[in-house]
This record gives sequence, structure tokens and C-alpha cells, in this order.
Amino acid sequence: MSLTPDELVLFHRQGYLLKTGLFTAEDLKPLQDALTEVIDQCARELQADGKLTNIHADQPFGRRLASIHAENEDAGKEITSKVMGKGGGGYNGPAMLQTIRHPALLSCIESLVGPDIIGSSVYRIRPKLPGWDRGEVPWHQDSGYFLAHCDRHLIVTCWVPLVDATLENGCLHVMPTVHKTGILRHYTEGHAGFLEVPDEDLPSVEPVPVPMKAGDVLLLTNLTPHASFANNTNVVRWSIDLRYQSANVPNNVEEEPASYTTERDPVTMACYPPEADFVIRDQSDPSREVHSADQFRQLRQRYEETRPNIPGRGWTPLQER
Repeated sequence: MSLTPDELVLFHRQGYLLKTGLFTAEDLKPLQDALTEVIDQCARELQADGKLTNIHADQPFGRRLASIHAENEDAGKEITSKVMGKGGGGYNGPAMLQTIRHPALLSCIESLVGPDIIGSSVYRIRPKLPGWDRGEVPWHQDSGYFLAHCDRHLIVTCWVPLVDATLENGCLHVMPTVHKTGILRHYTEGHAGFLEVPDEDLPSVEPVPVPMKAGDVLLLTNLTPHASFANNTNVVRWSIDLRYQSANVPNNVEEEPASYTTERDPVTMACYPPEADFVIRDQSDPSREVHSADQFRQLRQRYEETRPNIPGRGWTPLQER
């Protein structure tokens, strides 16, 4: 499943590439089941506390959280918060590591970053609830969230829908070729609290919507502008985004959160220090690779508990524009 020469050319020219059918239904099921378990546990706790009447246990993966939210918005949001966890990383059990280490996906990543692969610190679980304002993510580049010295490096985002992503339920939109022009000016406190590039500051490039089937993968550069809009259906548009980079790109593998101090020079830091990077492939020393779900969870939790402060990029609030 490695990328073909034509696919590599297209990725570097357009800033994105759609790779269809990379995950089968059987590949996705462990993660869907794990997220369903989180929903079920939280729903039963809310029911026991008298905050939720119907836990909708008979509903399939794509509809259950939507049904709960439709009945009780507060309960739906509380469960969503539990699923997403701190910063949107959320569930970090075996099925997540299994998904991150999916062989067909790593084969494609190797085509882009080489054989030594670091799992970038930022992965996200995104349940876009029907009509949920915070589910809409404004135009941005992922590099807007990373430290500036990493703009010159490739950090590959892999956007994977766990259910079909359509125009109606909020598929991703991308801006082709804009990654070649570098970082755009972002503003903090944009829509729903996200970083945002306002519409009037966007380049005059026609955005491309990318409807996808569950298990397809959209590969993006960290400088490719993208956004997603309203979910106008009665299902949750579940997706995850995973990030990978070469071992030569700044990372915090084998660094302690306490090493990130205000005195430290930002150019010596990982691209996104608040979350733990980890070794996925190391040709010269395979013992450094993270295969254990317990090790993976401990790495992430150590950083989540500390959340090192980082200098940021100096973006100003949108209201001060």
C-alpha cells in the first residue's frame, strides 16, 4: 500500500492526497467498539445519577451519541467531553495504538517521511455532533498550532473517518497548492475557540470538499489549509486525525515534561511539546519502538498531567484584528 510515484507527485503538488480503502471495516471495528464502550460507561453513570433517561444502547455506533444528544444536550456534551479528553486526544487504549500502527497506513507514511517514523504528539478524536457549533472547525493550517521552527518540516496529518464523511455531515474541505506559500496569519479565539484564518485573509483558491468513505485516509501537509463545517444530519460524523513525522523533525521522544521551561530556547523544543511524541519505527534500534498499549498510555498521561507551557507563536485574538 505504499504511495506510487504519481501519488507522491500529487501529494507534494496539491498538499493533500486521498487514499481510499486503507482501513477495512474489520480494521476500524476495534476502535469503534472501544469508543462505544466509553460512551456506554459514561451514559450509564449519567443514568444512575438521574441525568439521563434513555442510554440508547440499541443504536449503532454512528447514531448512539447523536440520539443521546438529541434527547439531552447536556448529557451528549458531557459524554463527548469524556470521549475527547484533554485537548481532544481522549481515549488512549490498545485500539488507538493499533490504529496508529496500522501497517498499510505506515507503509504510506514511509513513502513520505522515510523508514524511521515518529508518532507526532497530536492525535485527535473528533465526534462531530449534529448541530453542534463546536464541531465546526474554521480554516487553519496545523502548523498554526506548532512552534515556528517546525514550519519547514513535513508533519503528515492523516484524517480518517470512522463513518462515511459527506457534505451533509461535515466532511473536510481543503485548499490545494496553498501549502507552497508557507504559513498564513492565524488568530486565536476564533470560532468555538479554535485558531482561525478569517475568510477575508484566505488566498483566492477554490476550496475542495473531500467526501470520504469510512476507512479512507486523507493525507495532508502541516501547511495545507483545511476546515470542516456543520453536521446537518442525525448521525455523528466520527473521525480521527493522526500525525507522523521523520525522526529528523524536532520531537520530545525520551524527554521529560519538566525539561520544558520558560528559560529553554524554543528552537530546541518539539513541534508541539504539550503531548508526547513516540517512536513507531527505528531501523537502527527497534527496541525504542512503542508496541505496548500500557507504554503508550503512560507516555501520553505523563504529558497530559503536566502540560508543559510553551511560548506559542504570538498570534493575536481575532477580536483584536
